[in-house]
Amino acid sequence: MWLLALEAGVAMFMLIFIVWWTMFHGRAPETPPKEDKKPIEQSKDIENPQ
Repeated sequence: MWLLALEAGVAMFMLIFIVWWTMFHGRAPETPPKEDKKPIEQSKDIENPQ
């Protein structure tokens, strides 16, 4: 009987470990690109007003 309880405990531990590993060890979130540069359409209008 204790062998079944041990096996069930190991299986539960493995299940919790796999779920925890997949939740918190994914890839890091990507940082959004910086918006330092002006779009090309705006820079053309500023350089060559019509």
